[in-house]
Amino acid sequence: MKTAPRTRLHSIDNLRTVLTVLVVVHHVAVTYGHIPLWYYTEPAKDPSGILLDILVTFNQAFFMGFFFLVSGFFTPGSYDRKGSRAFVRDRLVRLGIPLLAFLLLLRPLVNFGGYAQLDGVPYWQYYLVSWDPGPMWFAEVLIVFALAYALWRSLRAPLDQRPAPLRFGSVVLFTAGLAVVTFLWRLFLVPTGSYVPVLGLPTPSFLPQYVAMFALGCVAFRRGWFETLPARAGRLGLVAAGVSTAVLLPLSGMTSGAAASALTAAWESAFAVSMVIGLSVLFRERFGEQGPRGRFLSDHAFTVYIVHPLVLVAVGYGLRRLDAIAIVKFAIMLVVSLPLCWVLAYLVRSLPGAKRVL
Repeated sequence: MKTAPRTRLHSIDNLRTVLTVLVVVHHVAVTYGHIPLWYYTEPAKDPSGILLDILVTFNQAFFMGFFFLVSGFFTPGSYDRKGSRAFVRDRLVRLGIPLLAFLLLLRPLVNFGGYAQLDGVPYWQYYLVSWDPGPMWFAEVLIVFALAYALWRSLRAPLDQRPAPLRFGSVVLFTAGLAVVTFLWRLFLVPTGSYVPVLGLPTPSFLPQYVAMFALGCVAFRRGWFETLPARAGRLGLVAAGVSTAVLLPLSGMTSGAAASALTAAWESAFAVSMVIGLSVLFRERFGEQGPRGRFLSDHAFTVYIVHPLVLVAVGYGLRRLDAIAIVKFAIMLVVSLPLCWVLAYLVRSLPGAKRVL
């Protein structure tokens, strides 16, 4: 059964809101876990920090790829409506201005902790050496993807706008291909844990997934896969996510070297594809409506993505004297920070002209 366009868009908006919440969850977990890749961290000194590391691992396997798929889904329609020049200009404005705003205005407010630990280094030198877009690497990569899409459209006609069911064999082939490409990418080019300075890519080892998901979102728009995926596919997707985890993760833990890397790439690919299918159908079937509150949350989700480091760093310093285990501080920070993120996003979008960009 086809879903009405309005319901479909509301479902994706609601899904995008949840993915934004997962971004905040991810960085709060990093704050108190054992992966100190954030502006303010308190590495766990108790076993509960392992739970936060597990959360980060599962989240990383799919949530940013899902973001790129959603972005890809909206790209062909935007290009069709605006044409090449207006499409590129719109992407540069809506992604480039927030990226520059974070780099030039917000970044000095959240990375001052690193400067405080240095002795005798001029701030201007620290500012240049620590140049990094932070979480706005997502916008940075999306600009590249948007320009690549515009170039592709200038060279060939778009796919026909015709519904076509997504077949099981195609899903399996896509997943297997993604696993192989990811494994080879990490084996020969970008090992897991790599970091790209200046560009600030925190997870370049996942780039094959990001590219594949963005392209998949573009094709899904043309083929109507969001509307035509049967409800049964959603249930199977969530089950497959659990089965792949139960089978592949233990195997990767029992091996080492290239074998472990191959099994990890296989799990991440299977888990990501399964979660995308499962959650897409779940939100289409169960969360297709959007009231005023849902609309408010989705309208401000991208701004939350931009400003949430300010909130998390401030709350982190505010809670630094609280003596509690890692999982408890994680829960307290999350409960405090999520409402503050949307409040700050509301204030930012209330600035004159802000809604034209955000």
